[in-house]
Amino acid sequence: MKRVHVAAAVIRGGDGRILLARRADTQHQGGLWEFPGGKVEADESVAAALSRELQEELGIQVTTARPLINVRHDYPDKQVLLDVWEVSAFTGEPHGAEGQPLQWVAPRDLSNYEFPAANAPIVAAARLPAEYLITPGDLDAAPLLRGLQKAIAGGIKLVQLRAPNGYDPKYRDLAVDAVGLCAGKAHLMLKGPFEWLGDFPSAGWHMTSAQLRKYASKGRPLPKDRWLAASCHSAEELALAELMDVDFVTLSPVQPTQTHPDAQPLGWEQASELIHGFNKPVFLLGGVGPAERERAWETGAQGVAGIRAFWPQV
Repeated sequence: MKRVHVAAAVIRGGDGRILLARRADTQHQGGLWEFPGGKVEADESVAAALSRELQEELGIQVTTARPLINVRHDYPDKQVLLDVWEVSAFTGEPHGAEGQPLQWVAPRDLSNYEFPAANAPIVAAARLPAEYLITPGDLDAAPLLRGLQKAIAGGIKLVQLRAPNGYDPKYRDLAVDAVGLCAGKAHLMLKGPFEWLGDFPSAGWHMTSAQLRKYASKGRPLPKDRWLAASCHSAEELALAELMDVDFVTLSPVQPTQTHPDAQPLGWEQASELIHGFNKPVFLLGGVGPAERERAWETGAQGVAGIRAFWPQV
């Protein structure tokens, strides 16, 4: 069965809302909502196909777009490759040129809509930012919380409260304060034993690679309304992350780092190969920062994660 190559768009309006279209009842996966787009023709670039499809379907002309995520999915009757781009600027007023209903939706509300199964990773990518802050592990509570507050005020939307000492009860106290600081402003990812999951119902959880290897066969430990992530370093760990149905991962180290000087870096080429075999959003980590964000996008990543590169001067 030949895999159908589709160009799709996460179209973001000036207010941050995302444009959805409803598939006709007569179409494959009919009646469900989707991110607009269509089939890439032979000898056509993805960018050209996207521009053509959005002109035909919505009557808009794309002016600014970038790669967001690639998703391969096998339905019983069809195999698809969704080549998804984020469209952040366009001209024209979107309308259902083919009679399809349209809806502008806040990212947090995407989970209220029913999509084809292949779209689940796109929904996650559309809701996630391009930068993932990991807090330093060597700060006392007061300066760490001051820095976290400053980072959130500066626009950081996704934070991992790093836990270098595992079961440390001081981490739990810190987590309570971090939950309060992030409430309504940023997604907070905590770390630690799964026994703590029920104590922080508003937070997501970022698993270590050791936890991933230990628990992958047991399935997802969190409901879908909470973010679940994992630290990955190889194709094997990415496969376990997919088995566990995580929402996103960090992939590291891309380049040499001060934190882990002995770790063998993947390099940009290998990181790109690993990303393109994986169906979830990936944040690249290790020797990268805001300056590498666009290069990360070009490799197929959601964005970049880091400690020093994102931590504000306090």
